[in-house]
Amino acid sequence: MAEDSGVREGCLACDLTVGKAPLPGGNVLRTESWVVEHCVGPLGPGTVVVKPARHVVHVAELTAQESSELGPLLQRVSAAVTEVMAPEQVYVCLWSHAGGVPGHIHFVVQPVGKDDLARFDAFGPALQVAMGEAECFPEAAEVERVCERLREALD
Repeated sequence: MAEDSGVREGCLACDLTVGKAPLPGGNVLRTESWVVEHCVGPLGPGTVVVKPARHVVHVAELTAQESSELGPLLQRVSAAVTEVMAPEQVYVCLWSHAGGVPGHIHFVVQPVGKDDLARFDAFGPALQVAMGEAECFPEAAEVERVCERLREALD
């Protein structure tokens, strides 16, 4: 895709958005400026990513439109994740590095339950690191089911 389309060649986040990379569950929600999809990493079922539809590397680069949508969207997505997954807590954090280099920003919205805390004997960023190191990716069929339920909760 051309740079002026808002999509950067070789960016996994952009490739997922435009269908150039496999995305179990597909887009959960798309607004004028943002895309919500299930995380393709090992952070557990129900973990979604909220990312700008265009390639953005720094929060400071968000447009006024993108910024005005962000807070309400994160709250809405967090509420849907809470409804569908019934976690003890929902983490919301910004990730933006790929291979140690700033990349397409994305907010990770992750349901965390007591089972996760006990299994990995960690919480917060240490839990995310432990889950990443364990490389336990959810099954595609489970992701599909969760995404359908999230779409219904977001309607």
